[in-house]
Amino acid sequence: MINAFATLIGESGDFATVIRAAQLIALTDATILILGESGTGKELVARAIHQTSRRTHANFVAINCAALPESLAEVELFGHRKGAFTGADTHRQGRIQAAAGGTLFLDEIGELPLTIQAKLLRFLENGECQALGRNTPEKVDVRVIVATNRDLYAAVKAGQFRQDLYYRLNIVPLELPPLRQRKTDIKLLLQHFTHYFATQHQRAAPCYSPATLAVLTQHFWAGNVRELRNLCERLVLFYAGQRIEPKQLPAEYQQNNPTEKAVHLPNWGVFPDEGINLVEVEIMLIRQALQKTYGNCSQAARLLGLSRDTLLYRIKKYAIE
Repeated sequence: MINAFATLIGESGDFATVIRAAQLIALTDATILILGESGTGKELVARAIHQTSRRTHANFVAINCAALPESLAEVELFGHRKGAFTGADTHRQGRIQAAAGGTLFLDEIGELPLTIQAKLLRFLENGECQALGRNTPEKVDVRVIVATNRDLYAAVKAGQFRQDLYYRLNIVPLELPPLRQRKTDIKLLLQHFTHYFATQHQRAAPCYSPATLAVLTQHFWAGNVRELRNLCERLVLFYAGQRIEPKQLPAEYQQNNPTEKAVHLPNWGVFPDEGINLVEVEIMLIRQALQKTYGNCSQAARLLGLSRDTLLYRIKKYAIE
């Protein structure tokens, strides 16, 4: 069996832990929920799981739920029979049937319309898929992997996601860390993508000065691995065979990223005579943690040393937006 996970570059602790867990669970048929910011490689992990599983001989079918118009979502997923509605001149196979025997990957699951979530839950519970216009459901053997960059628990609380579907999906959560938490992997990824694009475009690979490596290591990487990949292709195209210095980087890499700047606590040294407002300090720290994690409550809770439920309670208590 091929080692599909070898294509996932990284040695940092958090990333390696997630990959080890993915390798273990790939050998089962369990539903998997992959969490992480946009650009962290959620679909790559899903494909590696499929290629390592017993279903590797069958299709891997990927759907971006955010790109599904509500009016077409049911037909796209479950298909339709001829005559099911005006314009349905032929039978149409849904994506679930297309993935029979293989893996169905639902990206951005948090964007799936509520009207379709109940039908998806039924499929997950008993494997029954009922095409629009069909009188009886059919059984379809499919392994389901979903991914999202949203906080689904918060979406449940806001009434934007079904609670029963959330708990059905949250059997095996895998959370990919953002690139800014994988600083030791940045050089590895930089070298990998640089050589990849140099080969693809038949150009000499550029190299990076220590100063440039330092700049890129400290960059915030809001776009994560996808942003780094795109930067490498750009540098290969414009600076093939050259030694890249910081001045040759795009402007946004030569200055401090505003999203990276933190709100610092005052350097009191000793407790101030005038005292402090502990509530204000707590609110400030919570807001700063949420800003650094782009609103991801699970990651913010870890930064603050709190449980996720405790953080959600304090956000509600202080009406933090």
